[in-house]
Amino acid sequence: MAHIQFLGATRTVTGSKHLIEIDGYRVMVDCGLFQGFKELRLRNWEPFPINPASINAVILTHAHIDHTGYLPRLVREGFNGVVYGTPATVELARILLPDSARLQEEEAGYANKVGSSRHRPALPLYSERDANAALKLLESVNYHQRIQLTKKLSFEFVDAGHILGSSFVNFEAECHDGQRKRVIMTGDIGRYGEPILNDPENVDDADYIVLESTYGDRIHPDFDVESKLAEIITETAGRGGHILIPAFAVGRAQQLVYLIHKLEEENRIPILPVFVDSPMAVTATRLYLRHREGHDLEMRRLIDEHQNPLATRRFSLARTVQESKKVSAHEESTIVISASGMATGGRILHHLRKRLPDERSTVIFVGFQAAGTRGRRLIDGEKEIKIFGEMVPVNAHIERIDNLSAHADYREILRWLSGFKRAPERVFLVHGEPLAAEALKAKIVAQFGWAVEIPEYLQQYEL
Repeated sequence: MAHIQFLGATRTVTGSKHLIEIDGYRVMVDCGLFQGFKELRLRNWEPFPINPASINAVILTHAHIDHTGYLPRLVREGFNGVVYGTPATVELARILLPDSARLQEEEAGYANKVGSSRHRPALPLYSERDANAALKLLESVNYHQRIQLTKKLSFEFVDAGHILGSSFVNFEAECHDGQRKRVIMTGDIGRYGEPILNDPENVDDADYIVLESTYGDRIHPDFDVESKLAEIITETAGRGGHILIPAFAVGRAQQLVYLIHKLEEENRIPILPVFVDSPMAVTATRLYLRHREGHDLEMRRLIDEHQNPLATRRFSLARTVQESKKVSAHEESTIVISASGMATGGRILHHLRKRLPDERSTVIFVGFQAAGTRGRRLIDGEKEIKIFGEMVPVNAHIERIDNLSAHADYREILRWLSGFKRAPERVFLVHGEPLAAEALKAKIVAQFGWAVEIPEYLQQYEL
């Protein structure tokens, strides 16, 4: 008996969870939180579709919360198996998961304080204690180190180039008919030619591919990202405004600091105070400098020359709430990079509440904004946005620089797929909104003629 079941990220970009079962052994790839629309977020609170205690292992493709953030809840509900990740993913998870728990506890506490929740009392999805219990289950596995889960099932990690430590999961499984099958699960595919990280690694053989489709219906704009960023920073500073950049603390924050550092060195922007307001990003930045196995040649060269490409001339890291409040109190123009990237929670909300009414200021969105998130509503042009239970007017300039996304667009996905030497039996498209997934399906069928499925939530397929 061999099958795959899709427990999340079906026709949406959040909640990644994909279960493979071989003769009763259950391994789940990723364990992400649902975000965005309320009906999706409510799935986080519902009983898990299968008994968590029946899952033998979890494999993490990378550390982002939409791929790892449900793990403490899974452990709380009875999971007690091994959680595998690359060394960098494990280290990042050790800061991401407790941080996620603290944010949820803080938000529940704030909701109780101001009475902004209908629940009495408002509770977090999980606690920091739950997160720490999950961390005890983590086990590091290097790229290309094959792990034998059972006699019939093994896997290895392949570099995905998305964030530090990100990976494709390459399974080899013996199915019910005795044939050996290879299943590739991409997690999130990175981009080609981007700073800091390696390109996505080529894979040339698979029977089944579980493929992300976040940008399956679009190509990243073909423009000079550095020039656009320099233009926005210079114009906003000229107005006396502040630049807010909601960004994932892992990956996007480091890329932004790298680019601002480069623009400063080339004298293309004014030298402004740059704040990374996220305890998680502080530690993540150190990990980015230390884990050289994921660095591209330019990043290695800069570090070998004793440069720090992940700091600017007037650079500060805000760790505590008190330091964050000082950042928000600055009158001089500043650049503030803070999580979360879709403005669904975290310290960025406090900065947005203060700066959105100011027509001199600018908010720059630099990654995908899932439907239903504050980030999506802001780029869609809403003139008021609810933050901490109050409606905040939106007078600030809203900009987006999609080229800074760490997700491959459809052209880059097709480039990666072109490396396969034979047609897979089936491609499953996940981690994409309906239009994006349907568009990518059409492109794969047109270019390769492969069989492509777009699974529904909880749908199961025999392997």
